[in-house]
Amino acid sequence: MKSVTDSFVSLGHWPSAGGFGFNTDILATNPINLSVVLGVLIYFGKGVLNDLLDNRKQRILSTIRNSEELRKGAIEQLEKARARLRKVEMEANEYRVNGYSEIEREKENLINATCDSLERLENYKNETLHFEQQRAINQVRQRVFQQALQGALGTLNSCLNSELHFRTISANIGILGAMEE
Repeated sequence: MKSVTDSFVSLGHWPSAGGFGFNTDILATNPINLSVVLGVLIYFGKGVLNDLLDNRKQRILSTIRNSEELRKGAIEQLEKARARLRKVEMEANEYRVNGYSEIEREKENLINATCDSLERLENYKNETLHFEQQRAINQVRQRVFQQALQGALGTLNSCLNSELHFRTISANIGILGAMEE
């Protein structure tokens, strides 16, 4: 195998006819060309590559900082939302308790009002029954009195003569006249 230095074309090996030529041995020239291209790329491309990597690094760091800021903002908003949720839950529980208390109060008021109404209706019913009983008793008394009076008049008319009848009427008129004065 030839060494790397042998693969360089030396002037001593060139044919005398031309002076310049191409080495057509691909296996010998390819590593040399690659090493030259890589060397040029590394030498001149190092700055560009560093700039690209630095820019990329700065973008990544900037993205991380922005993400951290957004994360902190989201955490703050989450805490605020949780605080509002706790406050709303407390208010809802308060309304629920107050609502139940109000419902119980209204229920008691309604029961009391209904009991009062029933008591008034019972009293009205009792008064009406008492009134109707008194009216019925008065009607019965009046009929009994009328029947007794008719019976007494019938008895008096059959037993009394006209003179006795006249004296009884006069006495009754006198009693009624004394009552009016």
